Amino acid sequence: MQAQEVDAPYVGIWARTQGFVHTELQDALAGKSVVRGGLLRGTQHIVAAADYLWLRPLISRSMGGTGLSPFRRQLDGIELAELAAAAREVLHGRSMTRPQLAKALVARYPGRETMALAWAAQHQLALIHPPPTGMWRRRGHVHVALAEEWIGAPLQDGREGRVRELFRRYLSSCGPATVADFQNWSGLRRVREDIEGMRRSLRVYLGDDGRELFDLPDAELADADEPAPVRFLPEFDNLVLSHEDRSRIVASAADRAVICPGLSVVRPTFLEDGFVAGTWEVRGETLAVQPFRPLLDPAAVRAEAERLLEFLELPDGTSVTLEEGQRPDR
Repeated sequence: MQAQEVDAPYVGIWARTQGFVHTELQDALAGKSVVRGGLLRGTQHIVAAADYLWLRPLISRSMGGTGLSPFRRQLDGIELAELAAAAREVLHGRSMTRPQLAKALVARYPGRETMALAWAAQHQLALIHPPPTGMWRRRGHVHVALAEEWIGAPLQDGREGRVRELFRRYLSSCGPATVADFQNWSGLRRVREDIEGMRRSLRVYLGDDGRELFDLPDAELADADEPAPVRFLPEFDNLVLSHEDRSRIVASAADRAVICPGLSVVRPTFLEDGFVAGTWEVRGETLAVQPFRPLLDPAAVRAEAERLLEFLELPDGTSVTLEEGQRPDR
């Protein structure tokens, strides 16, 4: 689950399941069965601890210098492997906040910009963010710890079979999809050979644009007339970012209203009939629902918004406002 914003995975799981309560994820984080850390596209995700052990080594190969370019000047002349070793020594046997890690590292690299050192360490090492980071409604400094120490198991290095496993996981949620779609979602590159080796075990379709779409062999395609319920998604939700061609879920005219240039902001959205129909936000004492067009079923959208309002545990008196359909470029 995407976890760029602390509360986003809670809303994301709530939208996809029935009966989910906040303590389920909080207990899983505290119990170490799931962890929060940098993974797909170099961004924060919550995953099963067992999956983190093989995902992090796989993803780290594709990260390159992603995330460090803003600090290139501050890190000039520093050997990143040595910095990583210093950070590992500092973190051994404990967790600390990112500013605390930065302060410890600047003592070894005097005169350097503190947060640049902390970000570089996080880029080089497999670090997770243990509680209280990731707790519902919790704000404050991010905590960091060595993943292998926190989980209590070694990382599982090696690419063999891992790309294929990740592709199967992806298709189970987002198929049918192209290789480019998978690369856009995962951040991985040069995966064509791995996926070609899976061809006989997958179902292959030909899209209207002539591109091949892969899917799991036992996955059923939904009928075009099958109704899709209204769903509210959090900011940065992976569903919105899961395809190279986002017109499969977001109309081209609405794309820039949902995803700001550079992917630095992906707004909370809601789906109607399986497509992004608008955005939502908490604005003072209002949960404001902002459609991009006249709604097909305003009553259903309002009912789901009321359900979201209850889950968000906002102050008494907060209400839902369903604004009129408007052009997304206004």
